Amino acid sequence: MTKLTRRAVCAGALALPALARAAPDLASRLVQAVRGQMAALGDGPVLLNSYLVETGPKADDFDLTQANAAYVYDNALAGLLLIAAGHQDEALRIGQALAMAQAHDRTFHDGRLRNGYAAGVMTSPAKLPGFWNKKTNQWDEDPYQVGTDTGPVAWAMLLWQALGMVQPANKAGNFLDERLRAPLGYYGGFYGFDQAQQKLTWESTEQNLDLAVAFSRLGRAEDAAHARAFVKAAYDAKAHLFKTGLAPDGKPGAMLAADAGIWPYLAGIGDGASAQAAVDALQHGDGIGFSSASDGIWLEGTAFAALALKRLGDARASAFLQTVAENLSPQGYVYATVAPVLGTGLKIGPSLQKGVPEADFNYYRRPSLSATSWAGLAALGKNPL
Repeated sequence: MTKLTRRAVCAGALALPALARAAPDLASRLVQAVRGQMAALGDGPVLLNSYLVETGPKADDFDLTQANAAYVYDNALAGLLLIAAGHQDEALRIGQALAMAQAHDRTFHDGRLRNGYAAGVMTSPAKLPGFWNKKTNQWDEDPYQVGTDTGPVAWAMLLWQALGMVQPANKAGNFLDERLRAPLGYYGGFYGFDQAQQKLTWESTEQNLDLAVAFSRLGRAEDAAHARAFVKAAYDAKAHLFKTGLAPDGKPGAMLAADAGIWPYLAGIGDGASAQAAVDALQHGDGIGFSSASDGIWLEGTAFAALALKRLGDARASAFLQTVAENLSPQGYVYATVAPVLGTGLKIGPSLQKGVPEADFNYYRRPSLSATSWAGLAALGKNPL
């Protein structure tokens, strides 16, 4: 754990004014990049591409499956950035698109949201992302994208609440409470295609934290307390860290993840020392990895770590934001990673075919909406939690 010695405080006193000078310019560039992508999509309710992918000869399988994907978490976060930057009307376009998607699903009418939708102007019914599979010569969908995780739904609820759209927010909350409430906290969600979705019975510290904040802001005190109790139970007092959650067998995960380690402090559930301990454990140079299984810098996490460190007066905030600023794409977005690929230690979801192993969840060096949004919030000093 980092100790705030006199020397560290003095170093911070020198570094943080420099951060204050540089941050507004970085924030402005990032917000304008998001607004520029939105303007290019046309008028009305829209969702933004989560990644700006390669389309030429360098394109790979990741680019193929992500080319038209607009993830709910990424877009909700972008909406919160736009609100923080004073662009409420543009945030409303995202909020309205998510509400339309909820109300006009092709199969489900229970208040859920998918993990992702087709980027662009929202339609009725809501289009889902997909890709042409040259191997099978057919249009395919991704089982994660068409599934539902609790965390992204919570982030949509946070955006809706911030926009005063409490009806879709509470409808989503009812879905979570009726379909995914566990004895302690909430289960992970649903995975797979419409007619054969699997209930995910693992539980995530990060996703329960998202729910605790979202339910609290909606005035749903009992639901918020139920999610918050899971987060508090995930705290390891000996290590001064929050565990990632519980596997389907009820065993706690051994891995440390950046969001589970740092967000409790931003949400007012964990203290600053726990956030600093997480940063210490995950630090790679002037940034952090996604988890203890990562061997390089994840720029989204580096951005929200910078926000936490900035609030703590920790001098590393300036260096972390500088790393982010050095990794802007030509479109003005922050790349997801510094290296070409970064492992997370997680799987995308359960295997849907016998004998086919679960796919690894990796990040790639592509311009990322979520990394850009967290970086913009960090530069503005605005905490969405």
